[in-house]
Amino acid sequence: MYFVMDLYLIVLCLLVIYIKDSLQGPHEKRLLNNLLATYNTLERPVANESDPLEVKFGLTLQQIIDVDEKNQLLITNIWLSLEWNDYNLRWNDSEYGGVRDLRITPNKLWKPDVLMYNSADEGFDGTYHTNIVVKNNGSCLYVPPGIFKSTCKIDITWFPFDDQHCEMKFGSWTYDGNQLDLVLNSDDGGDLSDFITNGEWYLIGMPGKKNTITYQCCPEPYVDITFTIQIRRRTLYYFFNLIVPCVLISSMALLGFTLPPDSGEKLTLGTYFNCIMFMVASSVVLTVVVLNYHHRTADIHEMPPWIKSVFLQWLPWILRMGRPGRKITRKTIILSNRMKELELKERSSKSLLANVLDIDDDFRHPCTGISGSTTAIGGSVFTRLTTVEEQNASSGCTHKDLHHILKELQFITNRMKKADEEAELISDWKFAAMVVDRFCLFVFTLFTVIATVTVLLSAPHIIVQ
Repeated sequence: MYFVMDLYLIVLCLLVIYIKDSLQGPHEKRLLNNLLATYNTLERPVANESDPLEVKFGLTLQQIIDVDEKNQLLITNIWLSLEWNDYNLRWNDSEYGGVRDLRITPNKLWKPDVLMYNSADEGFDGTYHTNIVVKNNGSCLYVPPGIFKSTCKIDITWFPFDDQHCEMKFGSWTYDGNQLDLVLNSDDGGDLSDFITNGEWYLIGMPGKKNTITYQCCPEPYVDITFTIQIRRRTLYYFFNLIVPCVLISSMALLGFTLPPDSGEKLTLGTYFNCIMFMVASSVVLTVVVLNYHHRTADIHEMPPWIKSVFLQWLPWILRMGRPGRKITRKTIILSNRMKELELKERSSKSLLANVLDIDDDFRHPCTGISGSTTAIGGSVFTRLTTVEEQNASSGCTHKDLHHILKELQFITNRMKKADEEAELISDWKFAAMVVDRFCLFVFTLFTVIATVTVLLSAPHIIVQ
């Protein structure tokens, strides 16, 4: 037993010694220091300055996020793949403890400035800058993911049976074809193995093509790789919600011509469609009337007496509608009309001062009458009247002073009364709009039910016995 324990201890010690010797932390640190000590991120990493640097380019389409037909945009989730060989990043792995690859941030290394030319993103480049995987033979792999917003010419001539071809053009922003050569890493185009199916669009394919273009501005050729996302709209939703209802309505209209001329159903079916069209058109017109009533103000419109009588009294009473704090019945309508008549008669018989101050016409002397009215009302509006009376107590009130006081009181009272009347009128217009809306609801509901039942019951074979 002791022999077995000693054997276990020996094996454990050997494992510890072996692991200690194979730790790659110090070797990796030394390797990074040696590689980056004299490395220049601006230097194009080629052994011969006259040779172009070959960059293998590809992408993996993860998801079609949105197709914006109005703004002609395509939003996708894509992983780019750029692979090149850096002449300055080579080492012998046996000299650095078997370290064969490194992960280095892209700001410390040279990387190709490949961008999407037809980008519509606010920041233009929508990629996330990940680490670059560097191997001991100088091979560099850069796979930045990103949300790409690209321009796409949307053609909806055959909607909803349309196909869309959206291009994504990638190329170097500053290097021409003699300095950087883009090469497709796959002849099949984009990688679709991890594509998430879209509910609205079916992905047909994503071919890629290398283009070498010589622009008028420069004699050097410029290389780009263009991927074309070919998508087809899924028509199931539009078929059942748009096409089928239109076909059914058109078929019902055509079926009217198959009925025998001696049957009365030929005209009844056409009448039913005419009734429905008339109802829809009338509902639009009455909705405009309701909105017009609702947004009327006292500065622009006055409410005629017939509207007050119909929409504020009798029609709400018929529809069993009421206002907060006001119960509308036949008795309250009659009493309200009588009260308005009595109020008009009373105001016409009172003097000017009594109408302005809204008090009884029972004063005789102007000074005592004014003082008494001020005391009775007790409002802050008439504080100035009391002050004037105290100043003229020794000399007595004159007709001129009384005239100025009445004018000021009349102005203030008219302003307050006008504000109350405007608020009351706006409230009346809104209530009238509610009454019209409720009346239309009942009328159109009754019309729809009666028209539908009449047309259906007039057909001889609707109810099967």
